[in-house]
Amino acid sequence: MGWIIAIIVGGIAGWLASKFMNRDSSMGLFLNVVVGCVGSVIGNVILNKIGIAGSVQSFSLTGLLVAIVGASVLLGIVNLMTRGKLR
Repeated sequence: MGWIIAIIVGGIAGWLASKFMNRDSSMGLFLNVVVGCVGSVIGNVILNKIGIAGSVQSFSLTGLLVAIVGASVLLGIVNLMTRGKLR
């Protein structure tokens, strides 16, 4: 059951991050889920260094915020690589 919640939270986090980074028009549902799930891993790696931990295996606000931060970082890196600038 935890992986289903992780996919749902990942989709929400990917969608919110794509709205925040102005990439929503170029992404679909599948990419939102992928960006959110990968962003959750990136966010956990980054924020665990400073003592903030959140998991999307069981829904929590901290886990959602960590996933959004990680997804935004991932989209920023993609923007830098494809366009040469942050949006």
